[in-house]
Amino acid sequence: MANEKKLVKNITSRDENFAQWYTDVVREAELCDYSSVKGCLNYLPNGYAIWELIQADLDRRFKETGVENVCLPMLIPESLLEKEADHIEGFAPEVAWVTHGGMERLQERLCIRPTSETLFCDLWAKTVKSYRDLPKVWNQWNSVLRWEKTTRPFLRSREFLWQEGHTIHATYEEAEARTIQMFHVYEDCYRETLAIPFVSGRKAEHEKFAGAQDTYTIEALMHDGKALQSATSHFFGSGFPDAFGIKYLDKNNQLQSVYETSWGWSTRSIGAIIMVHGDDSGLVLPPHVAPVECRIIPIAQHKEGVLDRAFSLLDELKKAGYRVKIDDSDKSTGWKFSEQEMLGIPTRIEIGPKDIEKNQVVVVRRDTREKIVVSLDEIAGKLREILETIQQDMYKKAEKFLNNHIDTATTMDEMVEKFKANRGFVKACWCGDPECEGEVKYATGGAATRCLIEDEEFISDKCIWCGKPAKHMAYWGKSY
Repeated sequence: MANEKKLVKNITSRDENFAQWYTDVVREAELCDYSSVKGCLNYLPNGYAIWELIQADLDRRFKETGVENVCLPMLIPESLLEKEADHIEGFAPEVAWVTHGGMERLQERLCIRPTSETLFCDLWAKTVKSYRDLPKVWNQWNSVLRWEKTTRPFLRSREFLWQEGHTIHATYEEAEARTIQMFHVYEDCYRETLAIPFVSGRKAEHEKFAGAQDTYTIEALMHDGKALQSATSHFFGSGFPDAFGIKYLDKNNQLQSVYETSWGWSTRSIGAIIMVHGDDSGLVLPPHVAPVECRIIPIAQHKEGVLDRAFSLLDELKKAGYRVKIDDSDKSTGWKFSEQEMLGIPTRIEIGPKDIEKNQVVVVRRDTREKIVVSLDEIAGKLREILETIQQDMYKKAEKFLNNHIDTATTMDEMVEKFKANRGFVKACWCGDPECEGEVKYATGGAATRCLIEDEEFISDKCIWCGKPAKHMAYWGKSY
């Protein structure tokens, strides 16, 4: 037992200090580390492998909707960035500039991309001439740089990995439909692949992406009760394209504007996985994004035949399509168990002399620690059933937590009390004035609108702060 506990001694309890617990898990599971460039991360193999699985799943989903991948430069001339006034104003505080090439000062400053709308619009302005050139439904996998003052692994760093989709369309309706379609793709991936539930909807007017007409957001709830903006999809209308002079000739040879969308998902999703599913022993990874779905741990491996049978099982499971590894190191069995749990590997298979005699193995679930005896003759099929059960059970557990942490308030006293007593979201009505939201944020110690609720009846006809007629009902919450 001493060896079993040794590894988790380095992890602070979630309920004791959630922020420190998060940092401990990231460090002990070797997901990433800070680089010598302040605020930037080194993505280590354990962390990057999770991103690769997320990337593969999203990329498949994108391509099923007709998305094509491209790659544009990382540098943006200042003159391009300034073409859309709202955009440059929104990003100006976060922009990093290149002023020299070698020893020579550049004639025009170059921005290291915080996002790439301007580059896409510049390209389309040169290449889109006719209705036959539309639509353009493109995506790129890249990194962007935003000069954040406060950074935290995966959640907020100066350079981070993401995908950014950019599309232009002949009609307003087609672009709006694409915006919502990609928003639903994100919802499906969070729900089905990451096993994370959420609330979702349109952002308030003042919370939209810089230059957007509408922004749709997914807001997941972390274990500490804070919201995490997890993915966004933006409808730009024709504002960006018109600023760049993107026009096309329609079938009647008339010059028309195009309509644009943009949508993004980043490595912040790894932080969401950690904070939604993790426990005091480390990571708990949903099988669909676990780089290793199962670790085989030989018991009494020094005894004759144990390692041979364990490696035979390894080969069998690999051929069956599992992401599986074996731990045949000289570490103690307890240490191996603890390490498997720290890394969040969804299952481990224990196989020892007595198991071999009985033609069986013991499968241990990471999420519940339930032990399941399975015949060696059936393990290749049974393991997939166990993994899928884990995936579904993890979602149900997180969904129960979310539902138990959504409350309502119709007065400010009630709102303040709810946020003092509980963690999570509070539904409340609002007049739409950002100043009222600011007052609510101050009174509650940080709660602001996360997204608007548009498919439910208002719980009040008055703004939670000023008492004027309510224009919106929203999910309010504290956030990262």
